Amino acid sequence: MSISTKYDPAATEDKWYSYWLSKKFFHSEPDEREPYTIVIPPPNVTGVLHMGHMLNNTIQDVLIRKARMQGKNACWVPGTDHASIATEAKVVAMLKERGINKADISREEFLKYAWEWKEKYGGIILEQLKKLGASCDWDRTRFTMEDDLSDAVIDSFIHLYRKGWIYRGIRMVNWDPAGKTAVSDEEVIRKEVNQKLYYIKYTVSGAEDFITIATTRPETIMADVAICINPNDERYTHLKGKKVFVPLINREIPVIEDEYVTMDFGTGCLKVTPAHDLNDYELGVKHKLPVIDILNDDGTLNELAVILVGEDRFIARKKIAKLLDEAGHLDKVEDYKSQVGFSERTDAAIEPKLSMQWFCKMDQMAKPALEDVLNGDVKLIPEKFVNTYRHWMENVRDWNISRQLWWGQQIPAWYDNQGNWVVAKTKEEALDEFLKLKDPDGAFTAEEKAGCKNQLAAFIKQDPDVMDTWFSSWLWPISVFDGFKNPDNKDINYYYPTNDLVTAPEILFFWVARMIMAGHEFRGQKPFTNVYLTGIVRDKLGRKMSKSLGNSPDPIGLIEKYGADGVRVGMLLCSPAGNDLMFDESYCEQGRNFANKVWNAFRLVKGWEVDDNLENPNQQAILWFESRFNEALAEIEDNFKQYRLSEALMATYKLVWDDFCAWYLEMVKPAYQHPVDAGTLKAAVAFFEKILTLLHPFMPFLTEELWHDELFGARGEMDCCIVASYPVAGAADAALLKDVEVIKTLVAEIRNVRNSRQISPKEALPLAIKVNSALDYEKWLNIVFKLANISEVELVNDKIAGAVSFMIGNDEFFIHLNEAVDVDAERTRLNAELVYLQGFLKSVNAKLGNERFVQNAKPEVIQNERNKQADAEGKIKIIEESLAALS
Repeated sequence: MSISTKYDPAATEDKWYSYWLSKKFFHSEPDEREPYTIVIPPPNVTGVLHMGHMLNNTIQDVLIRKARMQGKNACWVPGTDHASIATEAKVVAMLKERGINKADISREEFLKYAWEWKEKYGGIILEQLKKLGASCDWDRTRFTMEDDLSDAVIDSFIHLYRKGWIYRGIRMVNWDPAGKTAVSDEEVIRKEVNQKLYYIKYTVSGAEDFITIATTRPETIMADVAICINPNDERYTHLKGKKVFVPLINREIPVIEDEYVTMDFGTGCLKVTPAHDLNDYELGVKHKLPVIDILNDDGTLNELAVILVGEDRFIARKKIAKLLDEAGHLDKVEDYKSQVGFSERTDAAIEPKLSMQWFCKMDQMAKPALEDVLNGDVKLIPEKFVNTYRHWMENVRDWNISRQLWWGQQIPAWYDNQGNWVVAKTKEEALDEFLKLKDPDGAFTAEEKAGCKNQLAAFIKQDPDVMDTWFSSWLWPISVFDGFKNPDNKDINYYYPTNDLVTAPEILFFWVARMIMAGHEFRGQKPFTNVYLTGIVRDKLGRKMSKSLGNSPDPIGLIEKYGADGVRVGMLLCSPAGNDLMFDESYCEQGRNFANKVWNAFRLVKGWEVDDNLENPNQQAILWFESRFNEALAEIEDNFKQYRLSEALMATYKLVWDDFCAWYLEMVKPAYQHPVDAGTLKAAVAFFEKILTLLHPFMPFLTEELWHDELFGARGEMDCCIVASYPVAGAADAALLKDVEVIKTLVAEIRNVRNSRQISPKEALPLAIKVNSALDYEKWLNIVFKLANISEVELVNDKIAGAVSFMIGNDEFFIHLNEAVDVDAERTRLNAELVYLQGFLKSVNAKLGNERFVQNAKPEVIQNERNKQADAEGKIKIIEESLAALS
């Protein structure tokens, strides 16, 4: 069977992905094998594939494919997150296009539209992951709002409520006026914003005086309830016990004292607005101040503002500034930069707001989750994130788990018309709970109970809020295996705890940490062992890739251009764990070039014709590459163990491109249009098969395509690279490897001589060697003849005058070119090399003469320095002899 001259990813990828699916290679069921489990960080149903997803899922696929090839029962569970805020925003926008206002329809109608949207768009990202080659167990695909997973969320809420860890109360929250919902601290993105600092004059009651306050938010002055000064600030002693008037509305408010006020910021006075600032709220509680909330849920001013009612807060800011100026209350305006919070989902400026919400106590659950990381039961990779994690967990706050939305799991709380409420899973269970409130002693007759329940049923209502999306996804490693529906089922018992989690550092606290908490609370053990934290994908200028900047390439477009394998390699070549990835499209081009290199190397071997009468002259080369493969595989495995996937790929890349293609195949390939011996071909094919298995986790499509070539013999339908055995490192002959490095250097030096003197590669050159080491050059002469085009080799005891010379280690090499040697130039070259070696030897001697170094360094480190010392001394002696001969 012939093979095309060029690798065509488009003709390969869909074919093999469909084949893998048809043979159920991705599917896993519990059996006697060791399980290896990954649960996908569920992407939002609103999402499409971006570069962060590409990196994250490439890493997961590399890990899962390698585990599968190592004989483990590999299970990668895919799924999506319902993403309450983002999805509701999409559905509201869709309805708006259809002329429908959310406020004009019922919750039930809205949810029908939401499910319609989800069914149409929610699976896009999972289909795109298939293009990348993601070998997820698609039969196990889960969604955070499917019935069983929603039941798990409701059950966990009730469980924590009954423990006293969930409560309801009015608190200051982060309010998203665009989404009209509370959001958690972790969903607030802080940005530096250019603002204005407005200096506003408040008239002092009963005096011809005023006090000036600096604020960035003049639109909230109508909610002011006090002016605060520092009691130690002598500038304002005369204002103690006084009152002032709020400008424009002339409401009288007191002057209070508190050391909280920073005397050197602004004017040293603070307007206290408890409804619209967290710190002001705490100050208000301390001083028992009233609260005036002048903002509606959508960020417009309400009737309590008195003026500009109905105006958006930012429009009101400009209008208030103008009104203050016209009324003589605006002293000045300055440019000012400050940090402002924005909603991660809608990008609306966050508004601090007092709101009745549901909260989950975190202090008790945080303890085992912190301990897991500190004692290494859960390993964060890289470890630099442990301190960040510790800080978060030691300063954990109660979690605001309610959201003012319709898309999500509805809070299982029920209210009657008298202000009473109960927590229950269903309306029927809620009626039973209300009955207990009405009849705590159980004195009602059956008829009275039935009558009471019928009466209650007419007016009790469920809490309209839904739970925070993260309150469902923190259960993900348990709920995907139905660990709530059936806590003792075979899947949860086999696959849990999972092995590796691959995610982004920015969700380390509000997803990773919470999953560990949930694992302990609901299963009594951690949910995973290793957490691999990827970096942020940035462009070559260091900017985070984003739609708004227009610097993020279309991942599917990259796959179409460079092939999935090329993109996978490109992503991993520049992605050290936990560090940001400086992505450039050239990396994908490098990945594609690597795929073509492997393809062309295969075509070379496939094109060899065998002559069974020939003997194998390449045994030394075969022994060398076997050792080199084992040495590289040990390095690759060590990188995998430490989750240095980028380094593992680079070691693989160098083994294949440099050692196999550039050296080994050149060593053993037959002369042009000449046959090869059977032994050499057999060894090359065997090495190629091992290389394909080594490459498969990184480049699944290319390797599967080549795996089925007739060169490897007939393959059964289940004999695929995806389930082939991953290679196991054998012994590596260190002495052999060292000898070959000398031979490779020798070939390179001879080629340098040719290039520097513009000698044709076709012209054979004579070589003489003065051997001062133990290396047996006789074993390697056929390779030197072949790769360096040497006409003859002579082993000599003395230097050869008039020849071009160079050294490798302590061995000396001479090439006689039948031309006069420039003695002065040669002397200059040798002197320069002598100066370098003398300086090098001085530094080594200084290190070995340092008592502290010798006492504290490892024995192998000291021996390495002594080897350097001996090598430098030997080379210096030879150069000095050469200089003497020139004289």
